[in-house]
Formats: sequence, structure tokens, C-alpha cells
Amino acid sequence: MVRKETFAIYFAGLIQGLAVITFPAISPIFTDPYEFNLSTTAYGSLFIPEALLSIVFSAINPLICGKFGFKAVFLGGLLLTMLSMILLAASPFAMHCPLLSYALLLFATGAVGIGYGLVAPTLNATAALLNPSRVDFMLLMLNALSGAGTAVGPLFSAFSISIGCWWGLPLLLAVCFGALFVFSLHLKLPGEKEDFKKKNYMANGISPRFWIFATFAFLYGIVETLNGNWLPIFMKKHMQASHDLQSLALAAFWGMATLGRVFFAVTKKAFRQEVIFQVFPFISMLAFITLALLPQGASYLAITVSGLAGFGCSVLLPLLISFGSERLKSLASSVPGMVITFYLLGYGMAAFGVGPLENFAQIDLREVYLYGSAIAFILGLVSFFVIKAPQENHSK
Repeated sequence: MVRKETFAIYFAGLIQGLAVITFPAISPIFTDPYEFNLSTTAYGSLFIPEALLSIVFSAINPLICGKFGFKAVFLGGLLLTMLSMILLAASPFAMHCPLLSYALLLFATGAVGIGYGLVAPTLNATAALLNPSRVDFMLLMLNALSGAGTAVGPLFSAFSISIGCWWGLPLLLAVCFGALFVFSLHLKLPGEKEDFKKKNYMANGISPRFWIFATFAFLYGIVETLNGNWLPIFMKKHMQASHDLQSLALAAFWGMATLGRVFFAVTKKAFRQEVIFQVFPFISMLAFITLALLPQGASYLAITVSGLAGFGCSVLLPLLISFGSERLKSLASSVPGMVITFYLLGYGMAAFGVGPLENFAQIDLREVYLYGSAIAFILGLVSFFVIKAPQENHSK
């Protein structure tokens, strides 16, 4: 039984990663004057529906699961993400009408946001339920596969752009989500209604310790998104890089994030996870500083540093969820959804906030990345408080 269920969960993580990265990966098309011709602010605003709706649905995810069960929520998320990919693939046919095409893109990002809010927290919770004795391994592998999707997405996008049919990737993803939906219809997944009772989410209130985890998740969301959403734009504006090199920088970031997750999942016993968790934010800080100081045209060096940034981000979110599940017993299965909610708040701030900073405050991406290094430094400081947070006694 577990083999099919595990395959469904892991494959969902893989294609969910592909779906989420598809929008940033094709950013050259969105800002190309011969295609959608969006300004930096308009491009950033595409992520407002995604950020807001993913935050809302991640926050209420435990309540929805408590009412309908994991399987229904999982299937609903698959359908909405499939709809998002269909809308994105259809948007070129409305390009003759800028308002209509922009509206389609907003609906597409909104649908992927709801899908992410429904699927991502329950994937993390269910991966842990599938193998309770190896929670860290399950979460790291799930996030590694999600990272693999985000790593290969830019490469697929670059190829599809080069052959003139960038819409082929979202169309293929729509087929994958539809196939997974059909495959999952008859599976018996853990995490039914009784595992997500509302009382587990609210009865004991939110522990003060949780806000340490929430702060870390919020700051991490900013750090990751400054790379994940804005690297192609940075490469285009400041490195004068081609479409292929822009995609390669994004692939390097997510590829190293994936390799980091796989490496530490396999070699778990060789490293103290607490030490890794405390050190890696400072790797991200170093990467931000280096990117900000690179000379114009140093595209290949920027790609290398992007990989370093990805490695610095690799294990932070899955380890945060794992530590939260261990130390916040009173929140039970609500931890993934609540942590991801604050991660998405950081994502939303970074996804939309950079455009106005550039256009209205005249702060370019180099300066933004210097600010990002300061945020990564604070993230590193907060990591020490996360590790020191005492484990709750579940007996209360």
C-alpha cells in the first residue's frame, strides 16, 4: 500500500515544484517587448494573487483537512494547479489584447496559489505519516523532489522558449496533474478527517514558541524568493545574460537546493542537523553579498554563486518543519500548514516588493541583494533561537 501512496506524494512534490517555478522561469517572455511586454512592477504584481491565496489556503489548510480529509484536499489542489497550467498555456492566444492576457495570467497565478496552499502543507504532513520513524528523511526527500522540479523547470523553459513554444511546458504539466489526479482517486492516503480535527489546531491555542518558528519561516521566504523569483531579472539587467544563461542561473539555484536536500537526507547520521540549520543562513548571506558586488557581464560567476545560494537554502524549510513537529507537540499536524503560511508571507513580500523598490524608490537589484544579505544574517541569528526552543510536553 505504502509504495503507491509514497509515489503519489513524491510525484506530486516534483510536479508541484515544476508548476510553481514555471512563472518565474518564463519571466523573459513576460518582460519581452515583443511578447507580453510587462514592466518590472507588472511582472511582480503577477505574484500577488499567488502569494495572497497560497497564504490564506495554507493558513486554513488544517481546518479544511479536518472537515474533508487529506485526500479530498489533495485532489482539489491537483485540479486547481492543472487549471492554472491550462490558463498559462492559453494566455498567448489572448496576447493581442493586453488586458485579457494579463487577466488570464493573474487567474493562473491565483489558481496555482490555491493549489499550493492546499497541496504543500498536506504533502509535508502526509509524508511524515507514511513513515513516522523516519520523518526527517521523508521530509527532506519530499522537498528534494520539489526542488528537483524547480531545478529542471528553468531548463525546460529555456528549451521551450528557444524553439518558440514556451507554452508547451505548462501544457505538459496540465497533463501530468490530470494523470496524477486519476491515479490518486483510488488510493487510501493517511491523514483522514480524524487526524486533522479542529481541536488539534485551536484547542490549546498557539504556543508562544511557535512565533520563533514563524519568524524564521517569514525571513526564509524572503531570502529564497529574492533568488527564486528575481535571479532571471538580475541576470538580464546586471549581467547582460542571454535567455539561456538566465535560465541556467535559476536552475543552478534550485539544482543545488535539491542536491543539498538529497545529500543531507542520505548522510543524516554524519552531520548534526542543528549545526547545519545554524550555519546555512550565513552561506545565503555570503551569496547575496557576492552577487551584489559582481562586475557587469560576469554571468558564469553569477551562475556559480546562484548555486551557492541554493545550497544555503537547501535544508532550512524541511528542517524547520521537522523541528517544529518535534518541539510544538500541541499543534500536532497543523505545524506544516502554519509554518508554510509564514513562509508564503515572506514569499509574497519579496515577490511583489522588489518591483516598486526599483521603479519608485530607485533601488536596483544589486542594492536589494545587499539588503537580502542583512535579512539572511538575521535569519541566521533566529536559527539559534529555533534550536534552543524547548520541546513541549504533550501531556498538557
